[in-house]
Amino acid sequence: MILIDGKKIAAELREELKKEVLSLKTKHNKIPGLTVVLIGDMAPSQIYVRMKEKAANEVGLKSEVIKYPESVEEKTVLDKIKELNKDHSVSGILVQLPLPKHIDKQKVIETILPSKDVDGFHPMNVGNLSSGYDSSIPCTPLGCYLLIKKIEPNLNGKKAVIIGRSNLNGKPMTQLLLKENCTVTITHSKTKDLKSECLKGDIIVAAVGIPKLVKGDWVKKDAIVIDVGINKTENGIVGDVAFDEVSKIAKALTPVPGGVGPMTIACLLKNTIECFKRSN
Repeated sequence: MILIDGKKIAAELREELKKEVLSLKTKHNKIPGLTVVLIGDMAPSQIYVRMKEKAANEVGLKSEVIKYPESVEEKTVLDKIKELNKDHSVSGILVQLPLPKHIDKQKVIETILPSKDVDGFHPMNVGNLSSGYDSSIPCTPLGCYLLIKKIEPNLNGKKAVIIGRSNLNGKPMTQLLLKENCTVTITHSKTKDLKSECLKGDIIVAAVGIPKLVKGDWVKKDAIVIDVGINKTENGIVGDVAFDEVSKIAKALTPVPGGVGPMTIACLLKNTIECFKRSN
């Protein structure tokens, strides 16, 4: 079985991006800039933002974090986004989720210019992705897609089963695999006989947040299994896939942690550079 090393593949991608930033700087005397807006002091959000900032600096991007207290008014945040939309030194804007209850997530997402939406959540980018046009692609599904392509460059005619139908992962993942001529089945909490659906998959992407949901007897031999789940349990962090069982059967499998996570951040940097190129 191939253990899909997300850390190693993400490091290779960051190395490529570093060269690209250097070349943009040489040619245009400009470098892409990423601005992250962080509201409140939730520990996971702070950790993510620090990791994003570190990775951005590592590849040579300009990086800025704007912090607000949890009590900040919605208008203040929206006004700041509008200001960043007009700032030519900012290529990408990311507002770290989740947001405090009094701030409307959809309003925040829709205020970011689609051309600066590095998360790929703006309805215009979502629509472009599903129509097969150029768009920002959400970072986690993009990371999953690149990991799958590392193992199997030609996905023509493959059967893909996606567990989870979220806007964050399941739906964009579907669009990316359809573009590769896969036959895609989306499963979710109301799917009858999830096991039999999974057994048809040449590719399985599990993103539901249920610890060790996908068992060894759910997976056919030679399947590529991508585990997006990050679940805290008494025995530490586990994914949505029962690793010990599935690793005996699958052709390739991502570990948790160290699989999809590092790719998500690398793809955020990739999206920032793409936004810079599109707007220049």
